[in-house]
Amino acid sequence: MKLRRSCVSILLGCLLCLSALTGNAENSKDFGQYVVHFNALATDQLPARVAREYRITRSKNRGMINITVLRKVLGSPGQPVHAFVEVAGTNLAGQYRRIPVREVREGNAIYYIGEFGVTHEETVRFDVRVRPQGTPDTMQVEFSQDFYTR
Repeated sequence: MKLRRSCVSILLGCLLCLSALTGNAENSKDFGQYVVHFNALATDQLPARVAREYRITRSKNRGMINITVLRKVLGSPGQPVHAFVEVAGTNLAGQYRRIPVREVREGNAIYYIGEFGVTHEETVRFDVRVRPQGTPDTMQVEFSQDFYTR
C-alpha cells in the first residue's frame, strides 16, 4: 500500500512537473461547482516504476492524457469525484481517434488515464467530455498538445 501511494505521488508530481516544463503549468477549467484538470504528455517521460505500476506503455511514440474532476470544497483543494469521461483526439491532418480512458483510484485520488499513438511533431487537439456522477450536465474541455518523438 505504501508503494502504491508513493507511485501515485510520483505520477501526479511527474505530470505537474512535465506540464510546467512544456508551458502548461496548470491546465484546468472551472465549471462553477467543479474544476476539471487535464494534461497530455509522451509516456517515455514517466519513470519506469510508475509506468509499470499503472500499466502504462512507456514509449516516445505513445501519448497519455490525464483527467481529474474535483468538486469545489471551501478551504480545500477540492474533492475528487467519479465521472463519466470521454476523450477524442484529432491531429492536424484531420485524423480522428477515440481515446479510451480508465479510472484509477488510489486512496481519495480519482483520475482518468488514456493512451494513444503519436508521431514526431504531431499536434493533437483533444475534445474531453466529463459528466460528474450524479449530475445531468456534461462539461467540455478542448486543448492541444504537441508531441516530439525524436
